Amino acid sequence: MSMKKWQQILSNTITDVETLSKHIKIDKKRMKRVGRKYAIGINPYYLSLIRKHGGPIWKQCIPDTLEVIDEIGRRDPLMEDKYTPIKGIVHRYRDRVLLVVSNMCAGYCRFCTRKRKIGLKDKTVKKEKFKKALNYIKRHKYVRDVIISGGDPLLIYDDMIEHYLRELRKIKHVQIIRIDSRTPCVLPQRITPKLCGIFKKYHPIYFNTHFNHYYEITKESRKACEMLADAGVVMGNQTVLMRGVNDDAKTLKRLFEELLTMRVRPYYLYLPDAVKGTYHFRVSIRRALKIMKQLIGHTSGLAIPHFIVDLKHGGGKTPLLPNYIIKHIGKRYVFKNFEGKKFFYADVE
Repeated sequence: MSMKKWQQILSNTITDVETLSKHIKIDKKRMKRVGRKYAIGINPYYLSLIRKHGGPIWKQCIPDTLEVIDEIGRRDPLMEDKYTPIKGIVHRYRDRVLLVVSNMCAGYCRFCTRKRKIGLKDKTVKKEKFKKALNYIKRHKYVRDVIISGGDPLLIYDDMIEHYLRELRKIKHVQIIRIDSRTPCVLPQRITPKLCGIFKKYHPIYFNTHFNHYYEITKESRKACEMLADAGVVMGNQTVLMRGVNDDAKTLKRLFEELLTMRVRPYYLYLPDAVKGTYHFRVSIRRALKIMKQLIGHTSGLAIPHFIVDLKHGGGKTPLLPNYIIKHIGKRYVFKNFEGKKFFYADVE
C-alpha cells in the first residue's frame, strides 16, 4: 500500500540532533543533553515554517537546554494519572472524559503538558484496550462528552478513527464527541477528503486544534481547516500564551482574527501548565490579564477566547478576566470600560 502524502512527510520527521544539525545551526552538545531526557520530533513541513533563529516557531519545536536546567514544576501538575481509572481514560470532570488513543504527535512541542509521556515510545491504543475504555464510558451514564486526544489522535489510520467514532455514537448518553488535534497546524496534509467523509457520518463532531502564532497560518493549514469546516465539523482553537512566542496583544489579535477567516473560533487561551521542563515559557497572570485588556473591546468578541488557568493538583480549568469594576456602594457600581473611561451603573435587586 502506497504512503499518503502526510505519511511521507511524517516518515521524514527529524528525531535526532545529528540530522537536525544538517538543517539548522545548533549547539549539538547542548541539544543532545535535552534529547536524552525529552523526545525530539520535527516534521519537514513544520520545520519549513521557521523564519529566524529563536523565533516563535523555533521556540515551539527546537529543544532548549532550559528544559533540563530548570527543575521547577511537576511531571504531572494536573494530576491526570490520579484521574486515570483505567488505561486510556482520564476522568477529571464528572460529565466528560478524555479518551487517550495515542502518545504520538506530528511534532513534539517543547511546551507540552504531557511532556512526561509523549514520544518516549510510539504506541496507539489497540482495539482490545479501546473496548475496555468503551465499557467504562458505557457504565458511567452521566458521561455526555468524550474528548478524543493523545498525543495526537489523527496519527492513527482512518479505519481506526472511524471505529472509535462509530462505537462512541452507539452510546446513547454520549451527546458530544470532540477531537483534539494539532495536525491542521503542524501537519495539515493529514486532513484528507476521506477523513472529512468519515467525520460527516458521525455529527456532531467538535474539533479543537492548536495554533499559537500567525506564522502557522499557511496556505496548507488554511485548506485543512476549511475542509473540516466544509464537512460540518465545528472548529475551535486552543492557544497557549508563551513568553517569546505570542505574549503580546498585537500577535494574538492577528492570530485570532486570521483564525476566524478560516472558520476556526478562538476557544481557550491558556497560561502554560506548571510542567517540569517548560517553565521558561511561563507568563505572569498580571501580564496575561494586561494582554487580555488590550484585546477585549479592540477586536470582535468572536476573536476573544476564554482566558484559562488549569489549576495544579487537579483543580481544573478556571477562567480569568480583567476587573472592570472600580468600586461599588450598594447598588451603585463604577466601571472603567475598555477605553479606560468611567461609567456608572445602577444595579437591580
